[in-house]
Amino acid sequence: MKIFRTILLLLITLALPFVLMMTSIRLLLHPAFLDFEYNQANFPADEFGFTKTDRLHWGKLSLEYLVNDQGIDFLANLKFDDGTGIYNERELSHMLDVKNLIQAALLGWYIALAFILLVGVWAWRGKWLGQFWRALSNGGFLTIAVIVAVLLGVAINFDALFRGFHAIFFTGDTWLFYIDDTLIRLFPEKLWSDSFTFMGVFTILGALVLGFGGKKLAREKNKPKI
Repeated sequence: MKIFRTILLLLITLALPFVLMMTSIRLLLHPAFLDFEYNQANFPADEFGFTKTDRLHWGKLSLEYLVNDQGIDFLANLKFDDGTGIYNERELSHMLDVKNLIQAALLGWYIALAFILLVGVWAWRGKWLGQFWRALSNGGFLTIAVIVAVLLGVAINFDALFRGFHAIFFTGDTWLFYIDDTLIRLFPEKLWSDSFTFMGVFTILGALVLGFGGKKLAREKNKPKI
């Protein structure tokens, strides 16, 4: 039983970077993030004619598609005033790939959260909460190391990091588009750079809370009773 418990605690430590990063990503998938981005004074204007109102309208619908249970027709049915679709077939195919990736990641997030919660309940009932908090603390510090590496990548060469990310999760050049394609006009590089930065900052904040808070709680739980 002790070995099994040790394995569970190790899994919590290793899973925490993913859990915290996905928590940050889920926050950024909220429409409020687009409100913030598009209203920045230095956010690049669309040289092909989208107004800020256009971007907010189409951008929020595109974001909604990624987290809802609708098929690709949800996006395919979005039309400009002249009746043409806002996305071409290549863009629709990529958005479907993105949705599949996000939905799979969110499912993994839900499972990991449930796993951590169940182990926490077992630790509470079994009187070994100190070890549980220590595992969360270790996971918090591991997360900080991972995110520092990501943020360094953003600062040193975001383009290489962005391309590397897409090379891992998407095949060939299916994620490359022309500058006048709707996806590029709605979601320019600045938005992605900011997304990576905010994801890193939010994740580090959560990691610091769990890293130092978990360490403190672990010490308190492990104090000998007088």
